[in-house]
Amino acid sequence: MDHLVQTIAVYALPVLFSITLHEAAHAYAARRFGDSTAYILGRVSLNPIKHIDPFGTIAMPLMLYFATNGAFVFGYAKPVPVAFGNLRNPRWHSLWVSLAGPGCNFAQAFVWAFASILLGALGVDEPFFLRMAMAGVLVNLAMCVFNLLPMPPLDGGRILVSLLPPRAALTLARLEPYGFFIVLALVMTGVLGALWLRPLIELGYDMIALLLTPFTALMR
Repeated sequence: MDHLVQTIAVYALPVLFSITLHEAAHAYAARRFGDSTAYILGRVSLNPIKHIDPFGTIAMPLMLYFATNGAFVFGYAKPVPVAFGNLRNPRWHSLWVSLAGPGCNFAQAFVWAFASILLGALGVDEPFFLRMAMAGVLVNLAMCVFNLLPMPPLDGGRILVSLLPPRAALTLARLEPYGFFIVLALVMTGVLGALWLRPLIELGYDMIALLLTPFTALMR
């Protein structure tokens, strides 16, 4: 139980930021490109309560954590409502609206990684803060990569729909009602982790390390 409490304490802030800013980024981008649906509903907000789904964000991850002894955790936030037909250019602007969430997560991963370097440069060796910074990188890279999976209703699926020719895009879009169950099956069988999450998360770490090279050189 002590380990669970420590894990929750370390991950709570990174998870709240990753979910809140991810959904707020979608809402902001949608408003920027012509759809005010999310704005009217108060979803252009940094308030986590606006974006947390009681079951998907809290109950499901906890149930899965206890059921699998921490080996498998899965959850989701309350999706931001976007009326894609209201966008000024529905095809291309929907791409940017969908990309805004994962892009925001990658930016957060960079910030957490920079924070870990800064803590070291300042001589801060408190394990809690160092673990939180590392958790922030992992959580945001995982959320970024997971949402980029090219399967509707995930962001990657909507990005792919925007890029494909109309007929192929329509075929892929028709999978959206079944997408959640397909993704859940891929997660539970380990296919998603082995073939998508782990390789792309490692690539994300490499990209962040490259972007941080000038800062690490300055702080030596």
